[in-house]
This record gives sequence, structure tokens and C-alpha cells, in this order.
Amino acid sequence: MTSAAGPPQGASSALAGGSEAVKRRAWGGIQLGLALAVVAGLLASCSPHASNVTTVRFWAMGREGEVVTALVPEFERAHPGVRVVVQQLPWTAAHEKLLTAFAGDSTPDIAQLGNTWIPEFVALGALSPLDARIAGSTVDPKDYFSGIWDTNVVGEHVYGVPWYVDTRLLFYRRDLLEAAGIRDVPASWTDWVKALAAIKARAAPDHYAILLPLNEVEPLLALALQQDDPLLRDGDRYGNFESQGFRRALAFYVDMFRRGFAPPMTASQMSNVWTEFGRGTFAFYISGPWNIGEFERRLPAELQNTWATAPLPGPSGPGASIAGGSSLVVFHESQVKDAAWQLVEYLSRPDIQLRFREMTGDLPPRRSAWRDPALANDVHARAFRDQLERVKPAPKVPEWERIADEMRNVAERAARGQWTVDEAVRELDVRTDRILEKRRWLLARASRD
Repeated sequence: MTSAAGPPQGASSALAGGSEAVKRRAWGGIQLGLALAVVAGLLASCSPHASNVTTVRFWAMGREGEVVTALVPEFERAHPGVRVVVQQLPWTAAHEKLLTAFAGDSTPDIAQLGNTWIPEFVALGALSPLDARIAGSTVDPKDYFSGIWDTNVVGEHVYGVPWYVDTRLLFYRRDLLEAAGIRDVPASWTDWVKALAAIKARAAPDHYAILLPLNEVEPLLALALQQDDPLLRDGDRYGNFESQGFRRALAFYVDMFRRGFAPPMTASQMSNVWTEFGRGTFAFYISGPWNIGEFERRLPAELQNTWATAPLPGPSGPGASIAGGSSLVVFHESQVKDAAWQLVEYLSRPDIQLRFREMTGDLPPRRSAWRDPALANDVHARAFRDQLERVKPAPKVPEWERIADEMRNVAERAARGQWTVDEAVRELDVRTDRILEKRRWLLARASRD
């Protein structure tokens, strides 16, 4: 043990008789040596391979980041040489923190990434391709919903493994449909409009047929993905929103507001979505799987048999919806890729996915997990199983989040009657082309080189 007031025991005799300057220099050298030894020890303890234990750093977001720690001990028991350190990030800060970590060469080994973020991090060169690891593993691409798996494929390589899935479909009040004379849940746009008109015709003045919050782009995106026309054109260099397909989707969406089927408001303008759903303020609501649990908890017991879920109607029959959710990725700079992949494999096991669902309510991306009786017999989850066979990814460009935000902004102005559909699609193409300008420049430069 050393004292901060003087040199360590035994050093004083070596310094005896020397000048004060010599003593100070020698004591300074001893202090520096001790400091370096401490730092070296700290670095060794932080090393991913310290003491023959491999440390895997895992960044996860939101509720998933909270509960995944309960699954880690079993993994560590099966892999005694591996230790997993989970860092939970709030969704609101996750994207910026990941970009900052990349810029500072301090990315984790494995992370949860929203599916629409993957193209951006691939473009940065931040992610490790997983094709070879998948080929020799228990992760079977054929067991995953194809549209969900496709969100992880950029170019010719796979960069992530779906962890849980998200899509959008109809939540509806069965009793309100029956009261309006609607016996069957609509499967096509034509039948959907008939149902919306019938419900609105008998509703109170402040009640509506459907809720489409103007601050949510997902309902419009789902309608757009049901079209044959892609949302971007010419190798994803330009917007394609003036196409007949998107024009048809936007016109259908806007018409719901102009005919009074949907209120022109954001979700924050409605006091409580679940309460208003229970009051019958609206009969249809396009939302995701997390609301199964919310409606089960928030609606009174006497209303629990009045609501149900159904796949989204399409232009001429059951339609596509968005391929959302999160995936597990391994970062390119990780020094422990083998151990990180072992964790991905473990979290991708169907039995682990089912346990994860019990803790979070998230839906598993593997079809085999859906054979579990508890999930297969869940009357509200069943429609999601059907919808997941008809999901499509958004365009795989790093700029997609910005484009989607412009889609929401433009659609809101059209829904409020400030722009015609023609004006809206033209403006959206202008804004999208501006966002993709740098992409076009980079691609043109790459082709010259």
C-alpha cells in the first residue's frame, strides 16, 4: 500500500543524499510508473478477452433492452467463456448514439437496429455481412416471413437477423360493424369504403368510422406498398410518387378525410385512443401488435368481446402492409464476432423468441414459433400471422427516414384540404429528389471511377 504523502516504502534510501530536484524527478517517475500500471490494469479488465472471458457488448432499445437481460444468464451458462454486457438505449436517442459510436470507433459488438436503419449503417460500412455465418447455423432464412427477412438484405448480402416483427393491420369494433349492417370484415378497398360509409351514416356528429392519425405515416405507407409501382425509381435515385400507384393510394387515403370517415387530427389531439375506441368514437384503427395488450388492459371487461383484428384490405383483396420490427446486427469493428454471432443464434431460437414474446408482447419473426399453441390460438394475434405473409419492406436507402417524414408532411396538408392530390404527389417528388441529390452525385462519381 502506498501513501500519497511520499514515496513507497524502500524508495527513500535510494534517494538519500540526492538533491531535492533529483528527488522530485525520481518520485515523479515512480508516480508515473504506478499510474501507467493502474491504467494498464484497467484496460486489461475492459479488454474483450480479459482473464480468458470474452465480453460481448450488446446495445438494445426501449422495453426490449430492459427485458433481454433476463435471457442473458442462460446464454452465459451455455457459453461459460462469454460474458454479455447489455446497455439499454432510449429509442429517442438510439439512432444518434449509434452514429456517434460509429464516428468514434466505439460501436458495440451486437445491437438491435430498426429494420429501416439497416441500409444507412450498411452504407456507412458499419455492419458485418452475415451470409457465411447464416449458412452454417440454426438460423434458417426459410423459416422467417419472407418480407421481414428481406428488410435485412441490402445488395447481395444479409446484414441482420430479424429479432421481432411489426406490421400494421385493422383493429375494429365488431359490434359497430354489425349495427351498421356489415356482416363480414372488408377485404378489399371497395368493401372497406362501403363499411366506412355505413358506419359514418349512423354515427353521432362527433363520431367517425376510422382513426388515421395525421402524425403517423404507416397507414399511408401500407396503402402505397399495396401498389405495383415502386416508391423510388431509376435505381432509387428519384422519387416515384407521381406514379399511378402512389397517386391511387394517396387519393384513397385523402378521401377518407374528405368524406368525413376520419377526423383530421393527430394522435396527440385525441385525449385517449383506447378510451375513445371503447366509446365508439371510431370503429376502425390501423395499428400494430403492441395494441393487443393495450386494448386487453385498458378496455372494460364488458367490451372485451366487441373488438377484433383483421388483415388490411387491398385494392382487390387482402393487401400488403409494412415490414417493420427490429433486427440483430454484428458490427464490422467487433473483435469478438464469433461470440457475438453465438448470441444472435441464441436469441433467434424459436423457444427463446416465445419467451421474449411473453415478456414484451413482441411478435416472433420465425414461422415455427407461431406453431406454439398459446400463440397460434391467440384470436387477436392470428390476424398478424396472416398479415405477416403479405408484408413488404420500405425502399432500402439510407435517406428513407427523411423521405417518410416528408410523405407524412405532404399527406397531412392534402388531408386537410390545403393541396390537391396532384399537387401533393408533385411536391413529394420534388422534396424526395432534393433529399436524394447527394445519393445521385455519389453514384455518378462511383460509376466514373
